[in-house]
Amino acid sequence: MSLSTVHPVTSPPVPAQVRTPALSPDTDRLALLAARSCGAAMAMVVLLENGQAVFSSGTGFSAAEREGLVTLCAAALETPPRQPLLPARCAPGIHFYRGVAIPGQDGTLRGVLAVMDRVPQSLSPEQERDLETLAELVAGQMDLQRQRRERRAMAAERARIRSSMRQTEEDAQRLATRLGITLESITEGFYTLDPDWRFTYINSEGVRLLRRSSAAELLGKSIWEEFPGVVNTSFSEQVQAAVTGHRQVEFEALYAPLDKWFEVRAHPFPDGLAIYFRDVSKQRQTREQLMLLETSISRLNDIVIIAEALPSGKPGLRIIFVNNAFERHTGYSRSEAMGQSPRLLCGPLTERSELKRIRSAFRRGEPVQAELITYKKNGRHFWMEVDIVPVADDVGVFFTHWVAVGRDVTRRKATESEIRHLAFYDALTQLPNRQLLMNRLHKTLGGYEQQRAGALMFVDLDNFKALNDTMGHQKGDLLLQKVAKRLSACVRPADMVARLGGDEFVILLDDLGDDPQAAAAEARAVGEKILAALCEPYSLAGYQHYSTCSIGITSFDHTEHAIGDLLKQADLAMYQAKVAGRNTLCFFNPVMQAAVSANAALQSDLRQGLRENQFILYYQPQVGRDGRMTGVEALLRWRHGSRGLVEPSEFIPAAEDGGLILPLGQWALKTACRQLAAWANRPDTAALSIAVNVSVRQFRHADFVDLVMAALKETQVSPYKLKLELTESLLADDMEVTISKMAALKDMGVTLSIDDFGMGYSSLSCLKRLPLDQLKIDKSFVKDILRDPNDAAIARTIIGLAQSLGLSVVAEGVETAAQRDFLSRHGCECYQGYLFCKPLPIAALEDFMKTLVR
Repeated sequence: MSLSTVHPVTSPPVPAQVRTPALSPDTDRLALLAARSCGAAMAMVVLLENGQAVFSSGTGFSAAEREGLVTLCAAALETPPRQPLLPARCAPGIHFYRGVAIPGQDGTLRGVLAVMDRVPQSLSPEQERDLETLAELVAGQMDLQRQRRERRAMAAERARIRSSMRQTEEDAQRLATRLGITLESITEGFYTLDPDWRFTYINSEGVRLLRRSSAAELLGKSIWEEFPGVVNTSFSEQVQAAVTGHRQVEFEALYAPLDKWFEVRAHPFPDGLAIYFRDVSKQRQTREQLMLLETSISRLNDIVIIAEALPSGKPGLRIIFVNNAFERHTGYSRSEAMGQSPRLLCGPLTERSELKRIRSAFRRGEPVQAELITYKKNGRHFWMEVDIVPVADDVGVFFTHWVAVGRDVTRRKATESEIRHLAFYDALTQLPNRQLLMNRLHKTLGGYEQQRAGALMFVDLDNFKALNDTMGHQKGDLLLQKVAKRLSACVRPADMVARLGGDEFVILLDDLGDDPQAAAAEARAVGEKILAALCEPYSLAGYQHYSTCSIGITSFDHTEHAIGDLLKQADLAMYQAKVAGRNTLCFFNPVMQAAVSANAALQSDLRQGLRENQFILYYQPQVGRDGRMTGVEALLRWRHGSRGLVEPSEFIPAAEDGGLILPLGQWALKTACRQLAAWANRPDTAALSIAVNVSVRQFRHADFVDLVMAALKETQVSPYKLKLELTESLLADDMEVTISKMAALKDMGVTLSIDDFGMGYSSLSCLKRLPLDQLKIDKSFVKDILRDPNDAAIARTIIGLAQSLGLSVVAEGVETAAQRDFLSRHGCECYQGYLFCKPLPIAALEDFMKTLVR
């Protein structure tokens, strides 16, 4: 029931008094809770007594304000309810009021619980419900006080009656009192029911277990109505059977609404039924968990053993539980194992070191994992992997039990042994593989206290690929097996010969003495022995084969070395042996590493240069007999941050080695095409062509023709203005593929030229098949053309050959007018060189073009 603020009044219809009725301190706490719950500054309980509004309790106001607030609340007690318009004259500082009626059991109005504040506000639905709930609690407190007053009055009456009763009645009362005290002090719930199943008594523990606030909530009420969840349950059947059979019953029953298991003892007596009950939910849950755990453990495939420490502090353990898997795996029955020591499963092959480690863990109270050879009842043994954990007593001081979970890993151990061999040995040669070599190197280089020198040798067979390609992999594998045997025969038993893969072998020579020079000499002697042994002929299934090898050697002592560095050093030395002509050995020296490091740094700079657009094109004019410029050659330059302008001869080899020549060449091609597109829009440059150098690797790329086409399409350049200068080394192999690609480019309209003609692999038979447009005389012939008759003859031959094949000729490296005149007299019509102009960036080139004769 709530009271709303809806009608203004001029005076309260119910007289107000500031008298405080005798209520419990709980009413003050409820008023404080109402203020906090509603976020109000003040709260007040005002009761209706004999038609008057009487202050009961409150919070948040002063004594001077209380009378006005009681007057304000009195208006809420009018029937029908209406409240003064705020602020009222009696409480001018109040701008918010909300009152909720305090109901009586018969529905009458007993008072009001109100919250007030000095500022306007409103309550949420949740706060409204909280306020109504608190009003009902105030009513409950009033009922409880009334009951207490009634009980006090009844107690006084009983005292008066007891004073007039006979001594026997006094004794009976004392007995009843002692019985009540006893029932209130027991730790079980207790209640009695009359023949109509109504509660006649319930102790405080019973009230708590049934989740009621007081006994008054149940007394006089039917158990079936108050607890409908017990109807038609085991509880209902058992207690009714107790009454019907006039016998005591004891059972456990689940009361679903409370989700509790109760142990119940029902005792019928002539006037009803007495019931003791206690909450056994935790005990029942523990029993169920133990049953589930025992069932689960019994059915596990893993062996489970539980052992307890021997009494009286004696050392050792005795078995108190084993599961079914234990019986299956060991052959011992449960009865045979009970009380025995776990050492029952040990035997001659059980590793004592593992048992010692387990005992040490026991003493420290730590879990431990071990792998043990375990014996069955019939004497056979198997490998068991076992995890053992300690279980401490309640205070966590002493370890009373040990739980061991084990599994048969015999098959796994056998597999591991096989896997270990596969993991550490080469399947073809049965030599140690890279992993075992690395382990040995770690062990060898970790022995700093020995201070003994050693050597690492990298052995690579020469021309092994040719054998595989010509005779097949079977003979190649057979050669590797024979090489492995010869290598092993060349070293000491303590040394290691390993196969890294393919035709690469590594030999570790350890413990070569204290003198580094003597150690190096011994390593050289072993290397020469290997060279001699591997030069001997091989019989490969009826085929006699000759092979050689290249060996790289790096020495080490037992100061700190990085294994990876040693392998790189030996590999680098082997590469130098290859360069030196094969069938030889080479020792590593720091100069090799410096060259490799410099090349690696250059390749790193190249990659950065590509990312940061550090490359540019310079252009060198090509001039005809009349002095007019016919086109340019695009020449790649690198604007390095610290090196300055780098010439192609310094970075192109590194770009080739590092696989960067493809992106570099494609960038140069696209840049040249964009420049052609720019020139096409100007009448004075529209006829110019640009020659772009193409490397062998770039030309061999499967998509090279498509990339050229894409660049032309993207820039909308006429193909005939683009000239590709191809190197003669293209003619060394894959001739048919080369001709096919050149024909495709020719069909597109691209001009094709052979650069540095006469320096490489050209032959007349090749030349006549190539769809060429131009030959380019190398500058090395032009340089001494006036002094060296051979160079002059070569130049005349190239010009004559080109004329006979219908090709144009360009001579590069023309630096003097005499050179130009000589070339012109013999039919060369186009020149390129410092006589006309050095290579220039585009801006400087265009300035130069303005000075030429047009």
